[in-house]
Amino acid sequence: MTTTLATQPMSTIGSILVDSAAWYALADKSDALHREATAFLKTHLRENAWLTTHPIVMETWALINRRLGRTAAMTFWERLRSGGVALMPLDAADWEAAWRIALAFPDQDFSLVDCTTFAIMERLGIMQVFTFDDHFLVYRYGARRQQAFIRLPW
Repeated sequence: MTTTLATQPMSTIGSILVDSAAWYALADKSDALHREATAFLKTHLRENAWLTTHPIVMETWALINRRLGRTAAMTFWERLRSGGVALMPLDAADWEAAWRIALAFPDQDFSLVDCTTFAIMERLGIMQVFTFDDHFLVYRYGARRQQAFIRLPW
């Protein structure tokens, strides 16, 4: 995968945001979802723009470091640096939107990374997310909270 750690605005039409759950499944060959994640990546790699966010990268690095060790975490980081994944920044408006999301869903255990990811996806108009995290199925956005993200591979 060729990576562009782009922090510039870009067209997000047809883009897929890659979440920590997918990154981890790809990194851990013993993970129950590794084969499914790898197959999905191989099938869709060339047809879509791949994006992730600063918070997702930090969360994933910490998770891989804790479970698989520093070498695996550094390998993940290096692959992002040398592959084709655009890195979307978190801005002040996203922080505020994330706070409002957390307040609007008090019955959910959305993490701070989840809330900031939802905010960035809304801001950039990203509809698809490569993840195994059910929070992306629960969260709704829009004026009446009737819109949902498309969680892939399912």
